[in-house]
Amino acid sequence: MKSFVRIAALLAAACLFCQGGRAANPYLPLWEYIPDGEPYIFEDPDNPGQLRVYIYGSHDIERSAYCGRNQVVWSAPLDDLRHWRYGGKIFESVLDAEGKPLNPDGQGDILYAPDVVEKVGPDGKKTYYLYPNNQGRGRNAMVARSDRPDGPFTVINWDPKAPNRCVGVLGFDPAVFIDDDGRVYGYWGFQQSWGAELDPETMCTVKKGTEPVRDMVSSRRQEGVFRFFEASSMRKVEDKYIFVYSRVTEDGEFGLPSANGNLAWAWSNHPLGPWTYGGTLIDARARYTDASGKTFCTAAPGGNTHGGLCEIGGQWYVFYHRQAGLGGFDRQAMVSPVELKVTPGPDGKVEIREAEYTSEGFELNGLDPMERHSAGIACWYTGPRPAEGEGLGNKYSGSYVKPVRAEWDGESDPYDLSINHNPVVNNTAGSVVGYKYFNFDLLRAARGRRLELNLIPQGVKGRIVVIADDPFTGERLGSFRLSARRKQEPTRLRTSVRKARRLIGKHALFFVFESDTPDVSICELENFVFLR
Repeated sequence: MKSFVRIAALLAAACLFCQGGRAANPYLPLWEYIPDGEPYIFEDPDNPGQLRVYIYGSHDIERSAYCGRNQVVWSAPLDDLRHWRYGGKIFESVLDAEGKPLNPDGQGDILYAPDVVEKVGPDGKKTYYLYPNNQGRGRNAMVARSDRPDGPFTVINWDPKAPNRCVGVLGFDPAVFIDDDGRVYGYWGFQQSWGAELDPETMCTVKKGTEPVRDMVSSRRQEGVFRFFEASSMRKVEDKYIFVYSRVTEDGEFGLPSANGNLAWAWSNHPLGPWTYGGTLIDARARYTDASGKTFCTAAPGGNTHGGLCEIGGQWYVFYHRQAGLGGFDRQAMVSPVELKVTPGPDGKVEIREAEYTSEGFELNGLDPMERHSAGIACWYTGPRPAEGEGLGNKYSGSYVKPVRAEWDGESDPYDLSINHNPVVNNTAGSVVGYKYFNFDLLRAARGRRLELNLIPQGVKGRIVVIADDPFTGERLGSFRLSARRKQEPTRLRTSVRKARRLIGKHALFFVFESDTPDVSICELENFVFLR
């Protein structure tokens, strides 16, 4: 019996060792690339009465272009956001209304950022409508329906006069919202914001007797602070309507060049406005201002973002995405807690404090330092010179997250570190890689005193300095030395970090790379863990 218990304990320890940071940012497995995520809480159709949060987004599987030819869904129980479940493909656009191929090559249409809405009938029956943002000719207004939140979804708005086209008003980046009184509203637009009341029977055409609202909020080409670009998303909180969208910042705003990685918000007393500008909800550039007042990006400096708001267990979150790699087509799902306050009434208002870009994800008490994490959950990666947007991608003088597309068998743990992994590469002299935040109370309780790095040396002599709180002014915890003679193969290094046991609560952790050889990567950073 004692032998059995010992073997079971070893197996449990091995499984824990293999986990790659469940619920950390990005909160979906690192091999999965789901941008534009819209979160919704729906009942699990297989477990009546149990609620789950579902994520609907586009699917970056083209690799050399945005999105992909299918859409999938992930979900998690509200009381356990560490365990996300893959729900499979929910929609593809391959055949027309007559069952014939839509495209000569037989491939499906490219599908951009979608939205989903739940409609409850008088008898309590729930029906789900998917707006897949189809990029096929004449099919951008497509809407599909299902009896389940995880699909499959079937197109319902084929044009009776043209079986390969769809009817409806909704355009680019659609969002649909059903108000408490049952009235339905739609939002869409690319560099021009549109809104309209929809016919509740069709769920896609403008309600008779009404007209679409053009320039619902001002675009970047017009005067005004809204500077709408794309990514419409709508929520209602109390009696206030909150419109979330991608905003193009002005050149020099926040001390940075113009970019559209800024998720902004506006609010109104009516679903179609007029709107009051609120501010930035999350900045996907993860901007940082140093002691001298200089502002720079600590994540991707360019690229889009898209997302929405959701309240889970009394906590509001903003869901969005980050850019991994260099090309702009490897986007991953991110989440951050956000403070949201509504003062009801006609003279009331909405207040939202800008969320912080971190590695925590749903781990609001801080990441566990005694759990092994992929280096790819870094929320800070800078080089000796500022990173720059380059076309649809980004250019780095130093560290960045390299996307890896591992094959998942569909049955094993999708968070196993063998596949749930993105390395941090191009770690040149002057680069900094950071993680916000770790819970160092857990380190002290476990009597952790060493830090282990798994990396691949690049044949360059250098040093990795470990610093807490701030890479420029924080406390040094330890360091690793790399010899130019080390083989360029997976290598395990350990160093004492006894000072870390004095830290109380949550603290950021930074790796600062030093070398006398400029502009050459010292190593490829794979994963790390604190040990006893």
